[in-house]
Amino acid sequence: MTDDGLLLWDGPEDADELVVMAHGAGAPMDTPFMTALAEGMAKGGLRVLRFEFPYMQRRRTEGVKAGPNPAAKLLAAMTEVVQAHRGDHRLVLAGKSMGGRVASMLVEELQADGLMVFGYPFHPPGKPDKLRTDHLRELRVPTVIFQGERDPFGKPDEIAGYDLSQDIEVRFVPSGDHSFKPLKRSGLTQEGLLDDVAEQAVAFVQGLG
Repeated sequence: MTDDGLLLWDGPEDADELVVMAHGAGAPMDTPFMTALAEGMAKGGLRVLRFEFPYMQRRRTEGVKAGPNPAAKLLAAMTEVVQAHRGDHRLVLAGKSMGGRVASMLVEELQADGLMVFGYPFHPPGKPDKLRTDHLRELRVPTVIFQGERDPFGKPDEIAGYDLSQDIEVRFVPSGDHSFKPLKRSGLTQEGLLDDVAEQAVAFVQGLG
């Protein structure tokens, strides 16, 4: 991993594929969750770029704990990062939760080759009627959503009834919550599940070629 100011890079510089990955609403780009995914994908040969939205940069540099920026500013921030660093790579946008939602709203505009979301916030917890799926109905970019089976932002039985594009594949992470943490009685570990998701992510991206 290399630190380029407020950017984190993983994986070989000469990789054909670049994954630009955004963090979730409440935690920065260098959490164990984000790091495990980035390093796992890097081991598979992908170049991975992590960045932070403006409000999270302020938390890091100024200690200001404000909430997420308005949607327009989030979209502009990710667009700026992508345009500055995409080069000649095959481009895949990615993100955890809110970051994945932002990526999903930009993937066609930025002409990315694919989209990966790690825990899509289909609705706020406890409010299944407040769906965030309208733009996912017409999405025409190969997409994989990794969703914990126990994710309060969208469980399997709920997602089964959503009107989603045929280009979207939802893969459920066994026993996982919104951050893929499993129940103890499952016998699974978060570390193991993240390793598995990273391997699947590598295969998905390489399959776009």
